[in-house]
Amino acid sequence: MAEETRNVGPAPDENCTHDCSTCSLSCSSRTGEKKTAAELMEAPLNSMSSVKNVIAVVSGKGGVGKSLITSLLAVTFARRGYTTAIMDADITGPSIPKIFGLKAGGIQGSEDGMFPPQSKSGIRIMSTNLLLPDEKTPVIWRGPVIAGTVKQFWTDVVWGDVDFMFVDMPPGTGDVPLTIFQSLPVTGIIVVTSPQELVSMIVAKAVKMAEMMKVPVLGLVENYSYALCPHCGEKIELFGASASKAAADEFGLDLLASLPIDPNLAALCDKGMIELMKDSQEKYVAPAADAIERKCADSED
Repeated sequence: MAEETRNVGPAPDENCTHDCSTCSLSCSSRTGEKKTAAELMEAPLNSMSSVKNVIAVVSGKGGVGKSLITSLLAVTFARRGYTTAIMDADITGPSIPKIFGLKAGGIQGSEDGMFPPQSKSGIRIMSTNLLLPDEKTPVIWRGPVIAGTVKQFWTDVVWGDVDFMFVDMPPGTGDVPLTIFQSLPVTGIIVVTSPQELVSMIVAKAVKMAEMMKVPVLGLVENYSYALCPHCGEKIELFGASASKAAADEFGLDLLASLPIDPNLAALCDKGMIELMKDSQEKYVAPAADAIERKCADSED
């Protein structure tokens, strides 16, 4: 089916009824250059920026480790030589600055926009916690304000030239995910899951929203898959047998990676030193990183 198009010209009057039969104005509903419906919703990127690929990290519920997976992927891509950025879209529960050891306050800007702080390895990061006077200050905002802030992270931040931007999404399918999918040119999403049986329902919510918004799902990443016995190295499935592979098969997706519970990795996050992770820890997300690289290379071709 051909993609829906509309005519784009001068913006409609603020009192527009969207009924052209009763109106004589020559506005965007009538004349001008044709654009797709998706393009009409897309927010303009900051004029001093260029972002080649936007990868959203999502889940149908909270507490599954989206921020950890986002951070691991960003560090992995930076180590592979890509210019990398993170947009922390979890406005009311931001944790990315803590993971990378960045402090609240001190954001610099100019008439071109705000400049994102950089981590020790050069990853560009923007988060509400970096804008607050103190990282413990709660963000008590209503949904439309939160969604507007996320859009401003795209339009008002001078990201510069970025190869891969990872978006750490809040849980669920509410205002912010909707804003991201409508306003940003998302290349694809990674769905983060946990081993429990209810994972199928959680994955279904995220996948179906992506399908409705016509955003490609690159695959699943399972967190908390197992723990290693410190004495014998045996894998212990603390949450029982994994249901993620069955959920992936149900939706025709790949289970890209299964991450263990790694106390040493958690300690690095707590200390703001995620960029010091070992090669063996980087390998946790290497298959997911490979899948993202392939997808983006195919898109460029």
